[in-house]
Parts: sequence; C-alpha cells; structure tokens
Amino acid sequence: MLEFIIVPFTNALVFIYGLLGQNFGLAIIVFTILVNLVTYPFTVQQLKGAKATQDLQNHPKMKEIQRKYKDNKEKFAQEQMKLYQELGINPLGACLPTLIQFPLLIAMYWSITRALAATPLQLLQFTRGIALPNAAELIPLNSQFLWMDLGQPERLHLGFLPFDIPVLAILVMITSYFQSKMMTPTSNNPGDQSAQMGRAMNLYMPLLMAYISYIYAAGLALYFVTGNIFRLVQYYLMRRPKPQAALPGGGNKPG
Repeated sequence: MLEFIIVPFTNALVFIYGLLGQNFGLAIIVFTILVNLVTYPFTVQQLKGAKATQDLQNHPKMKEIQRKYKDNKEKFAQEQMKLYQELGINPLGACLPTLIQFPLLIAMYWSITRALAATPLQLLQFTRGIALPNAAELIPLNSQFLWMDLGQPERLHLGFLPFDIPVLAILVMITSYFQSKMMTPTSNNPGDQSAQMGRAMNLYMPLLMAYISYIYAAGLALYFVTGNIFRLVQYYLMRRPKPQAALPGGGNKPG
C-alpha cells in the first residue's frame, strides 16, 4: 500500500549511504533531516494550531465559559466548540499534521528494514527495488554504526554493569516527551477535555515511542531521535521572540 513511498525512500537512503562513505547511520541522520525539511510546512501548521489553542485560554469569552460552566463539563464542551467555530480555530490543528506524517514513519521503518536485508531472499527482494546504477557495489549495506548494529534492537554493553542500556530508547522517550510538551496547549480548566487528552498524550506517546525503539531495529530508533531533536530545534527557533527592528538613524537608543 505504501510502496510508492517505501521504494523512493529506500533508494534515497542507499544513495545517501554511498555518498557518505557507506555509513548507514549517517545516511539515516541526513535523510531524516531532509524529510523534516520537506515536511516543514506541516510543522509550521502544527505549531500555529497549538499556539492558537493556547492563546484561546486567555480569551475573554473562554474565561467567561470557564467561569459559567465550571461544574457542567458537557455544556462547557459545547460552548467551547462554539467558540472554536466562531474564532475559526481547529482544535485538531496541532494533531492532524502528526497523523499525516504517520505514513512517512511507516515507510521509513520498512525502508530501513529492507536496506538492512541479511538473508539471500531479502537481498534479492531488496535489489529488485533499487534503481541506482552502482547498487551492486553497495550491497549488502554496512549496518554497524558506533556501538550498534542498526538492523538489531540497540543496547549499550558496559562491562561493569550486569545489564545492557537501551540508550536510544531512553533518548527517544526524553525527546518525545519534550516535543509533546512543546506542542500541547496548556489549560487551567480541569474540565477542558482537549487539555486532558493532551496531558494523556504527553504521558503515553513517549512511552509508546520508547517501547517501539526498544524492540525494533536501532535504525528506526536513530530516525526517531534525529527527528525529535531536529523538530525541537525548529520549535525553539519558531517560538523564539523576534528581535526588534533597528531604530532609524543607525538604531541608536534615544538619550
């Protein structure tokens, strides 16, 4: 179903892999950044939706609704939705772009899985989908990156510890939490169902992403971490207060 995305993704990964001295870890990092640059408009829409929903909490009409219907959750939800419609705010504006990007996530998983084919049958299936002229020189791909095998779940073994540490899974959980926190509007009203849902997502989504990173190939976890860090930087730059324009006459402050 997603072959029209998976095949180009796989070819792009292998192409970047060849350019970067056959380092598949760096190829995943570079490709992740490129994908996030392409989906930048969705990121902007997501951030604007979250900001509009958060600004709404300070709107006089919202404060009146909170005061008037604080003990009637059903009526509060109805009036809140009316206010959304009146102001032209989509309460799902911060969520829809994320849903749109889910097919890209699935395609990335299958692209990494195919690129790291190990058995003869997997390699045969992989080569059939590669359109690069020098593919035969690159296959099979080198899956080693730092301490990890990108085709296997990541664990860091330290000789003085009796257990292995899932470093990438931990990083995915932390970065996913801060990303969700930045994108979820805050609300002081305990009856705000959208805020309650946001708080639940802040808790469960990082855990889910960490679990996926723990059980699946390290290449996918590396994709998660890189994407999360890149988007956190994007959010910070987009939300950072813009410097004031210089004053006429060289920008000197009045004495």
